[in-house]
Amino acid sequence: MSDPSISRPRRWDKPFSLEVGSEDEMTDDIVDSLLQSPPFSQIDPEGFKKSLPLREIMKNDSRIIGFDDGDIIIRRGDWGNSAFFVLSGTVRVDLERKQTSLPDEILGRRVSKVKTFFESIAQLWKNNKHPEVREIASTGNKPTFNTRISHGKTRIYLQEVSAVLDKYRTAKLEAGHWFGELAALGRTSRVTTVFSEGVSQLLEIRWQGIRDILRYDRNRSLKQYIEDVFRERALAAFLRTDPLFHDCEPELLQRIVDQVEFHTYGNYDSHKPFKELIKDGDNNTDAGEPVIIEEGDYPNGIVMIRSGLARISKRHYNGRRTVGYLSPGQIFGLDEIQAELESLTPVACRTQLSAIGHLNAVLVPTPLVEEILQAKQSPEIIPSNKKTNTCRPTGSHTVKLHDDLLLSQLVDHHYVQGTSLMVINLDRCTRCDDCVRACATAHDNNPRFVRHGPILNQYMIPNACLHCVDPICMIECPTAAIQRDLDHGDIVINEQTCIGCAQCASNCPFDAIRMVDIRDSKGEIIVDSKSHVPLTQATKCDLCIDQKSGPACERACPHDALFRVDMHDASKVEEVFSP
Repeated sequence: MSDPSISRPRRWDKPFSLEVGSEDEMTDDIVDSLLQSPPFSQIDPEGFKKSLPLREIMKNDSRIIGFDDGDIIIRRGDWGNSAFFVLSGTVRVDLERKQTSLPDEILGRRVSKVKTFFESIAQLWKNNKHPEVREIASTGNKPTFNTRISHGKTRIYLQEVSAVLDKYRTAKLEAGHWFGELAALGRTSRVTTVFSEGVSQLLEIRWQGIRDILRYDRNRSLKQYIEDVFRERALAAFLRTDPLFHDCEPELLQRIVDQVEFHTYGNYDSHKPFKELIKDGDNNTDAGEPVIIEEGDYPNGIVMIRSGLARISKRHYNGRRTVGYLSPGQIFGLDEIQAELESLTPVACRTQLSAIGHLNAVLVPTPLVEEILQAKQSPEIIPSNKKTNTCRPTGSHTVKLHDDLLLSQLVDHHYVQGTSLMVINLDRCTRCDDCVRACATAHDNNPRFVRHGPILNQYMIPNACLHCVDPICMIECPTAAIQRDLDHGDIVINEQTCIGCAQCASNCPFDAIRMVDIRDSKGEIIVDSKSHVPLTQATKCDLCIDQKSGPACERACPHDALFRVDMHDASKVEEVFSP
């Protein structure tokens, strides 16, 4: 008997315009019309590969969507994988700061309520004896946000747009403007909320299409536009996240903004799924990673990571040894430039910097860095014959460990993504399971993590949400139910909008999200009223966001064996993982 066979799936088997949420299929006539109008008419189609022509990218990676008055197009904090181009109508961009911008209630976000001390104690006897109980009656209550069917899709909308415009500061974008491109390409969250003012029509392009246009357009018109927007709107604020730029004079900072170079390394989409990349991590510590600066090279500036992760390695016999890693906002090359200022001779890099996966970085040229250091008037940068004291001007530093093998394992398994990695020291753990019971008490009698996972030296990394800096679980959530809490940055799930599609659980590379049957107060499994199929919802660690004292698992451990570690906090990483 022959093995069953099917045709290998291809990229454009299902065009973007035929996915859920789309309205009409992209026809040849629509594509022709788009390609004859700016900015697409300014793209050089001759630079594209024959197997990847511009016309097919536009036809398969884009779609046209209509919005009614008040429809919310994107929300601040959501994870997006597409950009928008305004074809007609007007959209409004919320310009308010986080504290004064559109409230979470009307945007359909989960509103966190911290339990009081007495409510936390009462959990011990008031919790339902059945797990995952949901209040059915509460689902019938009118939500604080408005939804409606608009252009065939359920959308959240603002009921009184004129009142919103009076109360909040917004900017108007009309036909010919892009938005959402920085988040889509940088794999970062949306930084603002955008809604439609009146009826509007937008072209939405998923990031794969934008990436290919940027890659093959020889005129570089779209690439230049995106870089100009980032340089104009966000670069200065991004640079100021590092102490090196805190005290820069406005004139100097503006020159830096004007001269900074943008660089991209690695591919967005690997030929292997992310989970396979992690499994192969032990065999792929260096090979295949794009090198940003080689060991022994003289730096022509400092590299500041904008998105993604970078590995720092050092030559070790015939191979390389990982000695640190960098995450967004951290810089590489400052030590060499500073040493060069002190010694007045060129200083080569003693380590190598390479990109782990896809990485965006900015390069600040050496002369400008030297100018910053000199402007700070630090004794350390004054030539050695005049040196009187030392004072390091930078506060952003590399995460390093004395145990290079352990560090390599943490990097290779991508645990460095975690902003709240759960770690259990097995030398202290007595397997009492108090942590699991405390978690269950705080979460509907069902623990949100499994005390099982890989063991690195004496440390277990349980299957618990890491609250990744790049949470790919949020990508493709159709209702944006899994979202980043805007106050604390934790990844949480909104039970009111989770439809149980399991897309987040499938995307999570750490098996930290579980789908569970939900029950009523009598313990009966809740089923769909039409199909009578049991309803499931995604659950995961939420860091006990509604508990005043933080994660219950950590507090319940009687032996101080369980820790939560922000893998970008160098001092915390060293404190936990150093013997």
